[in-house]
Amino acid sequence: MKVLIVGSGGREHAIAWKCAQSKKVDKVFVAPGNPGMENVAQLIQLQNTEELIRFVKSEGIRFTIVGPEQPLAEGLGDEFLKANLAVIGPSKLAAEIEGSKVFAKTFMKKYHIPTADFQVFDEIVPALSYILKKEFPLVIKVDGLAAGKGVFICDNYTEAETILNHIMNYGIFGDAGSQIVIEEYLQGEEASLFAFTDGDHFVSTILSQDHKQLLNGDEGPNTGGMGAYAPALFTKDLKKQIDKNVIAPTLKGMRKERRTFKGILYAGVMLTEKGPQVLEFNCRLGDPETQVILPLLDNDLINVCEAILNKSINEVELNWKNKSAVNVVIASGGYPGTYEKGYPIKGIDKVSDDTLVFFAGVKKEKDTLLTNGGRVLSLTALGNDLRDAQEKVYKEVEKVSFANSYYRTDIAQKGIRRLGEK
Repeated sequence: MKVLIVGSGGREHAIAWKCAQSKKVDKVFVAPGNPGMENVAQLIQLQNTEELIRFVKSEGIRFTIVGPEQPLAEGLGDEFLKANLAVIGPSKLAAEIEGSKVFAKTFMKKYHIPTADFQVFDEIVPALSYILKKEFPLVIKVDGLAAGKGVFICDNYTEAETILNHIMNYGIFGDAGSQIVIEEYLQGEEASLFAFTDGDHFVSTILSQDHKQLLNGDEGPNTGGMGAYAPALFTKDLKKQIDKNVIAPTLKGMRKERRTFKGILYAGVMLTEKGPQVLEFNCRLGDPETQVILPLLDNDLINVCEAILNKSINEVELNWKNKSAVNVVIASGGYPGTYEKGYPIKGIDKVSDDTLVFFAGVKKEKDTLLTNGGRVLSLTALGNDLRDAQEKVYKEVEKVSFANSYYRTDIAQKGIRRLGEK
């Protein structure tokens, strides 16, 4: 069969790599993809939904996996279904669970899904009055999609006032910032969980942990993710808790709201003293968590996708390698702010064969890969435990270079500390 992946980042490279391993798959296409993926997929430059649909029909594509959130929030899934084409990704109404923080938080409150206390504002004066009465730190989130950069942790009133001014008066996020959520700051560690669902039933992955802040020690601004590891070494009971108290009631609530969620639901949770509380939902696989989850997954991803489409996900059992995986993102200096592009990437040919390289923000001139984005590429290594995987990946990361490159040096360190406590 042939499959199509929509997207161009490291997550899409990982999905294409996993699909290409399937004995069922003859060819993987990625639209638009990036030149770093050419070893596992054919890149297709298509401009819009109509062109995608025409291509899928003409090529006889079995199904399409949508990687990023933006096309799902804009209704790509609906257009595919109207054209009688199979797609792994929810409808526009269901994707609003990621596309609108206001919808997601209101939904969670209605269906008693554990999350931080919050208030919604569309004007700055009431928002400023509210934060005057609250204890800091506080979290400010823009309502709409902001590529992982619309969340701010504020330690004092002055900081919060500055952020609110930039969002609501200066409009730095455009329409995405027309409404904001202000919520309590939750203490604890974060964990990520994916649920493959046919709308009624689901099967969930092992837990992983993303590193969203730019700098070591979880300092600095939020990014799209600077690295991840799996499995996150929490108790088995925790996964059951998230399945029972978060995923199951969310899917049930979405059905009640006539927004049946079919595809891959991502829950980012904070592990607090009161138990896991939802920080955010995504309507697709996470980036860079996908780059550690898929290499550990023993199942054929194609079989899992077919079970979503055939409404037989309850018959699937996910199997995992008895390994740990660590992924480190190498970014352009200046990211998540302004950065320069076009630097040659050196050392890829020196990376060991058992280390996975997933490309994101790259372009090709002649035979040379050049930087073309904030998160340029990432490396994933598997090891017998987290320490082993971490040592392996950083040994390989040191071989890769480009001008003004930057990466965190402490990915998986929290998990390794927990390993030492056992």
